[in-house]
Amino acid sequence: MEYNKVCLMYRNQDCTVDGIRSALGLAVENMYAYGCVMDEPKMEKFNELQAESLEMLRDMEGDVFATTTANCELNDLEPITIEELGEKLRDMTHIIPYGIIKA
Repeated sequence: MEYNKVCLMYRNQDCTVDGIRSALGLAVENMYAYGCVMDEPKMEKFNELQAESLEMLRDMEGDVFATTTANCELNDLEPITIEELGEKLRDMTHIIPYGIIKA
């Protein structure tokens, strides 16, 4: 049986937390779900429930990456470069740009 692999790409902080919950929902539906916080300026620290959602996603073999070191350190996200992300996206069955960029 082949499983779907999904990567949600978050472009702003307003949609990141909601997007992590969406990735968790996909993981519950037996998909390998990942998220990536793109070049966002420094995020806010996750609260307890948000951090718990991230841990639950990791328990289900998913993960959330970030392209900026500050966001990785603040919220315990996995660091990833744009080049590494490009390689990872080649393994995905679905890539979802998540959220709207606000001007």
